Amino acid sequence: MKSATPKVLHEICGRSLVGHVLAAAGELQPEHLVVVVGHAREKVTAHLAEIAPDVRTAVQAEQNGTGHAVRMGLEELGGSVDGTVVVVCGDTPLLTGETLRKLAETHAADGNAVTVLTAEVPDATGYGRIVRDEASGAVTAIVEHKDATEEQRAIREINSGVFAFDGALLADALKKVRTDNSQGEEYLTDVLGILREAGHRVGAALAGDHREIAGINNRVQLAEARRILNERLLTQAMLSGVTIVDPASVFVDVSVTFERDVVVHPGTQLLGATHLGEGCEVGPNSRLTDTRVGAGARVDNTVSLGAEVGEGASVGPFAYLRPGTRLGRKGKIGTYVETKNATIGEGTKVPHLSYVGDATIGEYTNIGAASVFVNYDGQDKHHTTVGSHCRTGSDNMFVAPVTIGDGAYTAAGSVITKDVPPGSLAVARGQQRNIEGWVARKRPGSAAAKAAEAASRGSAEEG
Repeated sequence: MKSATPKVLHEICGRSLVGHVLAAAGELQPEHLVVVVGHAREKVTAHLAEIAPDVRTAVQAEQNGTGHAVRMGLEELGGSVDGTVVVVCGDTPLLTGETLRKLAETHAADGNAVTVLTAEVPDATGYGRIVRDEASGAVTAIVEHKDATEEQRAIREINSGVFAFDGALLADALKKVRTDNSQGEEYLTDVLGILREAGHRVGAALAGDHREIAGINNRVQLAEARRILNERLLTQAMLSGVTIVDPASVFVDVSVTFERDVVVHPGTQLLGATHLGEGCEVGPNSRLTDTRVGAGARVDNTVSLGAEVGEGASVGPFAYLRPGTRLGRKGKIGTYVETKNATIGEGTKVPHLSYVGDATIGEYTNIGAASVFVNYDGQDKHHTTVGSHCRTGSDNMFVAPVTIGDGAYTAAGSVITKDVPPGSLAVARGQQRNIEGWVARKRPGSAAAKAAEAASRGSAEEG
């Protein structure tokens, strides 16, 4: 990956590669779930503690092959396990729980000692080929591409590296795996030959979609897996009653949820725990992270982090909702408005060109254009409260802590530093003074002076 981040911690669609694999494995409801960690194990273990604290880890201090890794996993469980052991790779984020369930069911139904998850691919170059017995369908060999005959290279069924084993037979066979190969490692695939020679059956379960078994080894493959998973998520959403106007330009995380009749416009990213309520519209060109949008709301050209948008509310275009924003039912946050840690009541409007931070605003209040809630004194944050049914003028500064009472008005251009009683008008600005003739004296011959002189002549002629 050419990265300081361990491969399995790279993310697609809001979840790490290993997180996707754990989610799929978890659908089997296994008695034990063990992750074998080696390279950069401190980072991987810390990540696992955050996303799956019940998962056990086994340390492979030296990377001595896949068979050695599985042996370390079994040793974490006491060396042997009764029942089925499913082995998956930590870099296969497209693998689904449904496919793993099919693998386990096939393994049990056929009475196999080991069952290989396989897939038929358009081009099998470089992959290990699955050779089957024509009569029974049992797997007789997995032949690597470099060792395959021309006839074997024509086989399109390949090994995925995912297996279901009889636990007791696996533990015994791992003790017999040799390291007399070019890498000097313990290969898990050698277990298949050991079990077959002992008279046990080796079977296979064919994955429905060969893309599920794809491993990630570089950024190109990471991007392709993201595209496939994103397409899968959008398809699920559309089949559940969501309109995605242009699926090619919409990106979602696995944790995003929708209700029916949602419309998502082009250029939109829905991330984290975002939830879109029934009949709402989002986009175009919006990025919502951990945001809840109420039924029938409209969010246009907006960036939102950890906010709540009430039913029937309107946001944007070009709004920025920061964490702690709570917009009430039928409220409005308009063009070029930024909010943070602000509760804005039902029917209240902040139409344009304003900053509302650390504030509580009541119901059906209108905040004038170019207003700023001055919440930071350089050391501490302070709170502003504006009541219900207030009308604040344009270009107001509310210097917190300050309270505007219910039904109060504030005049345009005011700097409000004191509480305003309910029903009052607050005026906090200097008296206007006009100095006549100033331009002619201070800017003689300028365009402004000429315009003023022409206007004065016109007024005199009209008079």
